[in-house]
Amino acid sequence: MKKHLLISLALLLSMGAAAQDQKQTLTVTTRHGDVHTYIKGETMDSLRIIDGVGIKVYPTGTKVSVDYLFSQITYTFTDEPGTNPNPEPQGDNANRNTAADLLRNPEGWRLEFPRFYQGSNTTFEVTHTTTEGGERMINYSLEWDGTKKANRWTCYEMYDEIMQQNVKRIDDFRQDHDIPSGMQTTLDDYKGSGFSRGHLCPSGDRVYSRAQNSQTFFLSNMQPQIQGHNGGVWQQLEGKVRSWAGKCDTLYVVKAATIDKPEHICTDADISYIAQKEGKPASSLNFPGLVPKYFYMALLAYDKQSDTYRAVGIWSPHYNGSQTEYITVEELQTRTGLDFFCNLDDAIEQAAEATVDRAFWGI
Repeated sequence: MKKHLLISLALLLSMGAAAQDQKQTLTVTTRHGDVHTYIKGETMDSLRIIDGVGIKVYPTGTKVSVDYLFSQITYTFTDEPGTNPNPEPQGDNANRNTAADLLRNPEGWRLEFPRFYQGSNTTFEVTHTTTEGGERMINYSLEWDGTKKANRWTCYEMYDEIMQQNVKRIDDFRQDHDIPSGMQTTLDDYKGSGFSRGHLCPSGDRVYSRAQNSQTFFLSNMQPQIQGHNGGVWQQLEGKVRSWAGKCDTLYVVKAATIDKPEHICTDADISYIAQKEGKPASSLNFPGLVPKYFYMALLAYDKQSDTYRAVGIWSPHYNGSQTEYITVEELQTRTGLDFFCNLDDAIEQAAEATVDRAFWGI
């Protein structure tokens, strides 16, 4: 009897040890039969399950995520202390881009995307990609309002690989081939207008390849900017964004200018004010389309080892030497009417967007 008790105790102890040693494991099988296994703490730092869409895996040893759509894979997920073959999302996500939105652009589930425009204007949600070493790489995405002939936002990711400096600036400004020509601004619109073609995803953020850099010169990625702002405070902010990207694993970036609320669109009086700030006659500014009164950025920094997010909003009035405001993304949403980082779990999104870690951002 004593012998049997000792054996039973040994079995229980060994089972307990095995349970304690069990590690979170994700096994993904693609529709082509390729199998990928990720083990927490060994080959994977963290993962994020995007409700109803897919899984983002952050492997150890690289800062870029590996993305899997549920429609393209089968998978099993072993979590401590047991097995869960169909893991639930980490939280609710009531405001994410919906299945109907994703028909407009299937990449719209990614974390850098704001919520798509829900009004009656004609819009184009475009993602520009390149093929690098045989692999498809997402460059940046944008929402273009064809009714207003204006960019509503440009969004993209920054991480080690895509930030490599391999090429020089291309400078081939042109219309976007993914948007009907008659619903875009033109090079002639800018000619003699007094405004520069101001990048949102800047050339300096995409020098990984000639193809990526060239795509930043689509006019759909531009807003009319006074050069004193474009080459001044805005350019300085672009440099800050690149430095912040080096402090985290992935920096999710949205850059835009106000085109939706009437009080945020320049009137003739506003243009006169900008001209005065620039030391130019008001008659020198005559862009035929919308001229934003404010430019802004929404940034979300992700640290994969701690699985934490930090967010900040940046508000930049449109004139040379304007004073930059660093605000919460929550406040930025109030000012712009946009819903940033809508695909992130609601609880995480709300916590990140409600605060600014000024020590992290150095502001």
